[in-house]
Amino acid sequence: MLGVDLHTHSTASDGTLSPRDLVRLAKDSGLAAVALTDHDTVSGLDEALAAGREFGIEVVPGCELSVTSPAGWMHIVGLWIGPNPRHLLEAFEFIHESRSKRNLQIIEKLRALGIDIDYDQVRAAARGVIGRPHISRVLMDKGVVSSIGEAFEQYLGSKGKAYVPKAKLSPQQALSVLAREGATSILAHPYLLNLDPERTEALVRELKALGLEGIEAYYTEHSPGQTAMYLDLAKRLGLLVSGGSDFHGEVKPNTYLGTGKGDLFVPYEVLERLKARRREQGRWT
Repeated sequence: MLGVDLHTHSTASDGTLSPRDLVRLAKDSGLAAVALTDHDTVSGLDEALAAGREFGIEVVPGCELSVTSPAGWMHIVGLWIGPNPRHLLEAFEFIHESRSKRNLQIIEKLRALGIDIDYDQVRAAARGVIGRPHISRVLMDKGVVSSIGEAFEQYLGSKGKAYVPKAKLSPQQALSVLAREGATSILAHPYLLNLDPERTEALVRELKALGLEGIEAYYTEHSPGQTAMYLDLAKRLGLLVSGGSDFHGEVKPNTYLGTGKGDLFVPYEVLERLKARRREQGRWT
């Protein structure tokens, strides 16, 4: 049975493989399809789509939006982002301006800790949207840390010495802009909400009322019990099901494309059902 991966990241945001290399890896890994869903950007989609034609693998153009939630944050994946998504690009302007301010604040905190680092060094390490992975690479190059994981643990993660929270869209803003672009909206990795089943269901019902169309039941960190719970929730609420590894490359060295920690499998049937719903709605696939 063929598998797919509908949640991946490239150098266009915080991954370590270029969009082309990621698509090539998907082909070499035996996947039937892959979605590129970089954080708050669509800058890698043209390269990914071209690579799909080059290597003969189906590529779904997408993105992942950072959104507020009762847990502080959550992510909404948008699948089938069309060319020139004007409304989405306008939303990205706000996010990118906020991210730039955040990067500067992180660098200021690092400098206050006695670390010799500046924004130009970080910008030189980035190919796409500048973010914490690029700061971590500079810290590695300077010998401050020995790995990206250590950089996040010691400095850049939520418990790190230089952590700064990032600005996010509201759920209504995120779902509205994805709907205006004709994208299919998916709640990513619901286990990270850290809510009990009753509160999770209540939140998902609220999101559905705002336009949410699906839930990422198949995910790298979901236990079999969690996967079953989210599949049941999707069925009861009439939501679509999606799934993916959340592959980032070296940033998450133990998470592999298509298979996550090793036991993830998202059947092609998942993608077929997503496309069937879009065809029923008169949307392109």
